[in-house]
Amino acid sequence: IKRRQKPKKIRMDNGPEFIAKLTQQWSEAHDITFQYIEPGKPTQNAFIERFNGSFRRGVLDAYTFEHIDQLQQLADEWAYDYNYRRPHKSLKNMPPVKYAERYLLDMKQECVI
Repeated sequence: IKRRQKPKKIRMDNGPEFIAKLTQQWSEAHDITFQYIEPGKPTQNAFIERFNGSFRRGVLDAYTFEHIDQLQQLADEWAYDYNYRRPHKSLKNMPPVKYAERYLLDMKQECVI
């Protein structure tokens, strides 16, 4: 929340860390709605499940951290690489940012025609 705009809603599974009273109190204090997926249906949250797996393999399982600042730095570097450098097969082998730029340019050109 400090680094980015506050979300209106967070979609999550029903893990104990998400249904805990303290977590619910935090969400209410920050005026953020929690939306839970149906139990046993991870496909309802498929994009974040995919992201979590990629992040775990690329950062959490790949390094040992002495301090939370090390984790934050590596997480930031990983996210930059993931979004700006790494080609994604589903995005015509372009990084997400490049794909989005091209998409917006194409949309702009279609509006001019």
